[in-house]
Amino acid sequence: MYHIKAIWDNEARVWVAESEEVPGLVAEAASLDGLKAKLDILIPELLEANGRIPAGRKSVEIPIQLMAEYQELVRS
Repeated sequence: MYHIKAIWDNEARVWVAESEEVPGLVAEAASLDGLKAKLDILIPELLEANGRIPAGRKSVEIPIQLMAEYQELVRS
């Protein structure tokens, strides 16, 4: 299981994903769905490039856990 952390960047208005378990992974998107679409492409590419999965395989199932964190101030 690869753990991916997504944090909302309120200033840039994007979700930013990183993972210590997937070397080189940094991605951003305006929505979680958009971020997930990018991760579906980037994670296998980065794992293959770093020798964590065999190169040249047509289909590999890679388990991920995407944890999203969003913070804001609520005014009363």
